[in-house]
Amino acid sequence: MKFGRSMLRGVRALLVLAAMPALESPKVVAAQEASVGRDQGSNPVLQPGDLVRLRIWREPDLSGDYRVDENGQAVFPKIGPLPISRLSTDSLKSLLMSSYALFLRNPSVEVTFLRRINVLGEVKNPGLYDADPTMTVADVVAMAGGVTPDGNSKKFELLRQGQGGSTRISSQSRLADSPLRSGDQLRVPQRSWLSRNGTVVAAGITAAAIIATAAIR
Repeated sequence: MKFGRSMLRGVRALLVLAAMPALESPKVVAAQEASVGRDQGSNPVLQPGDLVRLRIWREPDLSGDYRVDENGQAVFPKIGPLPISRLSTDSLKSLLMSSYALFLRNPSVEVTFLRRINVLGEVKNPGLYDADPTMTVADVVAMAGGVTPDGNSKKFELLRQGQGGSTRISSQSRLADSPLRSGDQLRVPQRSWLSRNGTVVAAGITAAAIIATAAIR
């Protein structure tokens, strides 16, 4: 059975409405927005900047990575743009399976959310990286080539929207359990001057002690 474009748009709209979380009150909305980018049990929630990794079995032309834009939409092959912000992985998977069922027979769909993190500071390859929420903060730093010899591997900092101040986060925290979200900066600071120059300082102290001993004699 063939569907016209207007009918497909209507079906997509109904599917989106069915998949969207219920907004019962302003308090519910505020709670949802506060939880954006955090782990919802086993279902992290989408937000602008995230990447949707879609894999459809035996359909390489429909599979790919799709960015969530500033309006909370992502554009998928054959389906077109869908408003998917605040959807969990399970909700989006159900929506995509229902949508692609219009074109495919019993589609097998796999969905993964990736967060876009800007890794800066004392790392070998600073830049933007798309990271799976199941990864740890240390895993994200490893994607950037790891910490340089001058970097502090025990002190990672989170900066948001280029504003002053930072939040320290554990290297072993999973992204899903941390405050890191798409667009944030993960900065690896330098070690202190003393720790970076300990050998030079020790050599200087030794030399000074030798000179002082010789002078006393």
